[in-house]
Amino acid sequence: MMLPADAHVHSEFSWDAATDPASEDLMRRMCARAERIGLPALVFTEHLDYEDQWFVDEGDMGAFAGTLVEPNGRVSLPPFDLDGYLDAIDRCRREFPGVRILTGVEFGQPHLWADAAASVLSRGVVDRVNGSLHMLPFADAHRTEPVTLFRHRPAADVMWAYLEEIPRMVAGSDAFEVFTHIDYAARTWPSDVAGPFDPRVFEEGFRAAMRSIADSGRALEMNTRRLWSWVPQWWAEEGGRAVSFGSDAHAPDALASGFPEAVAMLEYFGFRAGRRAEDLWIR
Repeated sequence: MMLPADAHVHSEFSWDAATDPASEDLMRRMCARAERIGLPALVFTEHLDYEDQWFVDEGDMGAFAGTLVEPNGRVSLPPFDLDGYLDAIDRCRREFPGVRILTGVEFGQPHLWADAAASVLSRGVVDRVNGSLHMLPFADAHRTEPVTLFRHRPAADVMWAYLEEIPRMVAGSDAFEVFTHIDYAARTWPSDVAGPFDPRVFEEGFRAAMRSIADSGRALEMNTRRLWSWVPQWWAEEGGRAVSFGSDAHAPDALASGFPEAVAMLEYFGFRAGRRAEDLWIR
């Protein structure tokens, strides 16, 4: 079985990897790992974020806090080094000719930052644009991630706010092809105070979000950081026609993690591979 492309991979050109000492030469090590495990293709979808009012609680950013978080809790993100990234891609393509290496970005909140991203996206050098919803409104015009919001608001309210923002993001941007990790807010669900996360409680919200993505003609990512069978099931039932596969890897060992299981799951729900490894799977 030929594995599909891992279409959600990060390297040292993503801000949340660049501050880690282990990120040195990460893109090259990712490609070496792909070659070693027989992964035919991967897409380096580096973070494209422009949040200038991002607030975090102390401790939320972990290892990144020392370089990115100001004393007042504001996060200051570095700009994306597009030219350096493209140079690194070219070097890896020459060194690993047996791996198809594509360019990409993970565009955060694309419905809010179209003008800011134009200088990157208009150059015609990006093969894949993943759209991500990482942030929600917070206090005093700030925005923040669910991990912070869960400390300030009831868990269910945060989940509903996240799901209700997805159709607004879809309607407000035509810059992205794939909606990534629809379970993003569930990753940091506070089970210690709210109990285990039960997707059925939020089923209609997930289904409404999926319908908006499907109706726009876009694909949904099968994010393999955690495999949920209800994601492809509800996606198919709500009219979803296309999927991509993404590990969201920030380290070589995570590349294509869970892909055999994800492939079996998607095939069960009627999705089939395209001609090339990087093609979307279609139902």
